[in-house]
Amino acid sequence: MNLEAFLCARCVTIVTVKIYCSGIGGIGLSALAALYRADGHAVLGSDRTETDLTRRLREQGIAVTTDQGGSGFPDDTDLFLYSAAVPDDAPERLHARKLGIRELNYFQALGAYARGFGTVIAVCGTHGKSTTTAMAALVLLAAGLDPTVVVGTKVPQLDGRNWRKGGQRYLVLEACEYRRHFLEIEPSMVLLTNADGDHFDAFDSVEDYQGAFADFLRKLPADGPVITHMDDPDCRRIARESGRRSADAEDVSGIRLSIPGRHMLANAALVAVLGRELGIDARVTRETLHAFRGTWRRLEERGATPAGATVVDDYAHHPKEVACTLAAAREKYRGARRICVFQPHMHNRVAAFREAFASAFTDADAVWLLDVYEARREATQGIDARSMERFAGDIARGSATQCTYVGTPESARGKCLALGQGDVILCMGAGDVTDLATALVMDR
Repeated sequence: MNLEAFLCARCVTIVTVKIYCSGIGGIGLSALAALYRADGHAVLGSDRTETDLTRRLREQGIAVTTDQGGSGFPDDTDLFLYSAAVPDDAPERLHARKLGIRELNYFQALGAYARGFGTVIAVCGTHGKSTTTAMAALVLLAAGLDPTVVVGTKVPQLDGRNWRKGGQRYLVLEACEYRRHFLEIEPSMVLLTNADGDHFDAFDSVEDYQGAFADFLRKLPADGPVITHMDDPDCRRIARESGRRSADAEDVSGIRLSIPGRHMLANAALVAVLGRELGIDARVTRETLHAFRGTWRRLEERGATPAGATVVDDYAHHPKEVACTLAAAREKYRGARRICVFQPHMHNRVAAFREAFASAFTDADAVWLLDVYEARREATQGIDARSMERFAGDIARGSATQCTYVGTPESARGKCLALGQGDVILCMGAGDVTDLATALVMDR
């Protein structure tokens, strides 16, 4: 068995290896694991909890365990992959080193996987990556280009999956900037949605953050285009600093979507230019974009409470995402009372964007603020109720809307169930607030 051939060459379907994935339920690693299995490799893995993603992996023939004690994979494992959320001292990583198994993080593995494709279309940016990747995949699919896809969300028009196994000519993938992970990828074309700044646990400043994007664009071949919004000063500067050819997403017209939001039109414009760069018939691109139905946890309508309130689930956790999503909700649910149940994600993000968050909720009629969701990569900060009360006050003043600190999702659940027809509950955040949306619908 030649592991280097598997990692570096186009012959990934020739060399069969046994792969163990720690954190296999992550939105990225689950897609890569599914693709490896579709290529005929033996894949197994672990995750802390059971989810729809792990259930789907099992249906594909991948063994998944919730035991992450370090002895859940066989000694003859060829390759150990781990999610970025799995720490260096995790038992499974320690066990893999003890056995001398080759170890890669998800992004290193994705970069190696991408080297097996003729054209790698990478979508990067602070916001809109998943939606834009999904749109791009569907346009290439409609044009008969048979793309392989890795996307950071579940896509209804890909049978609810976050991946698609296609040919070896085109790979469409979502490229994450966190800790400069996207530098593991060798792109052929890049779609840059925006670069406002985020992840200040990994970047020293906005300049440092945006410099990482310029470094990524420099990995393009000399003729590889940067498709972006050249009227955005940050994107324009980054594109020009990269020295690569830019293709302006403002230079398109005639796009109509069936989903609300100006930010969605901005994403679609990037994909329209991509279609033009690939020689896809403009009619095919327009019709595919118009038929796009959205993705998982992006203003996703989940159902209704027993009293008839509409429940919407959304992943927004950055102030700009919050503002764009609420503006789209105002457009979609005209005349309804919109209650945003917001769960901040990570203390360092709240601290870095506290002022921006305060003014992000102007399109909500009321905000119910939950405790901060602490990601595994963040050291426990503890919950200070007085600090959260002050944060709620900042939002009330900055957004000119009612904001109440509620605390736990369970406390919010009772308040939500008291709402009725004419009310829209937006469960918003990157943490487990999505479980509240599920519970509200199941209560019916």
